[in-house]
Amino acid sequence: MTILRGRELTSPMSTSVDVVVIGSGAGGAVVARELARAGRSVIVLEEGGYHAPKDYAALTPSRALSTLAREAGLGLAVGLGDTPIMSVLAGKCVGGSSVLTGGVCFRIPDDVLHDWSSRLGLRGMTPDELAPFFEEIEQAMSVETVPESMRSRSTELFVEGAAHLGVPMKSLRRNTSGCKGASRCNFGCPNGAKMSVDISMLPDARKNGAVIVSDALVEKIDVERGTARGVRGRFLDPRTGEPGVPFDVRARVVVVACGSLHTPVLLKKSGLGTSHVGRHLTLHPAFRVGALFDERVDGWDGAMQSVYSDHFADEGLTLVGVYTAPSVLAAAFPGVGREHRRIVKSMPNLAFFGAMIHDDGAGRVMRWVGREPLVTYRMSARDRHRLWRGVEILGELAFAAGARQVMLPIFGADPITSLEQLHALVRSKPSTKKVEAMSFHPLGSAKMSAEPEHGVVKPTGETWSTRNLFVADGSVLPSSIGVNSQLPVMALALRIARGIAADFEVHGRLAA
Repeated sequence: MTILRGRELTSPMSTSVDVVVIGSGAGGAVVARELARAGRSVIVLEEGGYHAPKDYAALTPSRALSTLAREAGLGLAVGLGDTPIMSVLAGKCVGGSSVLTGGVCFRIPDDVLHDWSSRLGLRGMTPDELAPFFEEIEQAMSVETVPESMRSRSTELFVEGAAHLGVPMKSLRRNTSGCKGASRCNFGCPNGAKMSVDISMLPDARKNGAVIVSDALVEKIDVERGTARGVRGRFLDPRTGEPGVPFDVRARVVVVACGSLHTPVLLKKSGLGTSHVGRHLTLHPAFRVGALFDERVDGWDGAMQSVYSDHFADEGLTLVGVYTAPSVLAAAFPGVGREHRRIVKSMPNLAFFGAMIHDDGAGRVMRWVGREPLVTYRMSARDRHRLWRGVEILGELAFAAGARQVMLPIFGADPITSLEQLHALVRSKPSTKKVEAMSFHPLGSAKMSAEPEHGVVKPTGETWSTRNLFVADGSVLPSSIGVNSQLPVMALALRIARGIAADFEVHGRLAA
């Protein structure tokens, strides 16, 4: 796949196309592929750099984060009130966050779609209507069930503990082909087995004529008489990373796919959208529990994620197996100096399991002093209860599996050694501010709505405020979905792209 590297361009660029897509992640890649297949001239503008799979495969986890992630993987949502500060991982590279996901693929749960179609009035958002889009994406991305043989011993132990407590576990589905169980999906697959969009979607778009430009920071969407006409921005300097050489792209249709953290920033900078832009952010707050066993676990030997449980979905919780790079896990271990080293040395005997919350959505994305936004998040009382309930469940699974000690996701807390300690801690209603929490699924900051007063985009993905301006990323999801979001984002992006293609002559007349 040939990429035009903006950092190598020394002269201003000006061009005209049918469609300009801003962002090359899960949403943008699908839109680019679909509209290029439909015969439209397409240019994709990506702020991040281009790194071939063979190149990022050779990176260490820390180097991968500094190379492929926004803010070197140190992005945060600032907790308001009794809410933890939450790390938020997002990609900044050709392929976007799909390069850094665990590859987990869920469809949007039926009850969520029922809520969207009935309470929110979003017609067409039903399991039957969306099934063809999910099926097409699943086939294109090689979505497959993780075989039991790929389960690490860490996962097996938590599955055994769950069985003792009557909690069913199910095999996950992931977009992989030939997974070797390196357990470092979040840093770019070292074996080229994860079918991220830089592998599964963008080459197809390029084959059909799409031009992909890296290192291209879009700074403004141009609008004339209420209709989007194109974009302007600057290429990033290869030495400083700062904006330098300018570019402009005229287009009949503009598609914003910058993700939930940066789509609202671009819309606001361009003076577009409604009062809902940047509001209603959901994060699926996630956390994990560690468990020390007498036996050797070697949890890194196997798929990073292979099982889940929706047994507690009615309580707003999804349990998901996870075991990421040991160096990343160790960074959050309790203790300092000698005590920290002691726990790190026990890594071969440690197992981990995680959970995430189907949250209420009280986050905001605001323009800030630099290119990165200020993200704030206030956890509801119900979600705080769900967090501690999730910690309790994970601890119970660990002890049921025979764990000698359990490390809770509380900064500075010593490991606990009994169920009595676990239950006492949960009953004491501790502050959630000290919880080690993270997010990988920011959604909803430019949400879809049936009426203009309730959201940012129409069910077609076109903004209520501006003709021929579409949004096709996680920001359009109108609520939290409680499961991993890559597949839902891609299915909705395909639906939006099909609508654009079907009505393109109308858009073209408006842009004339």
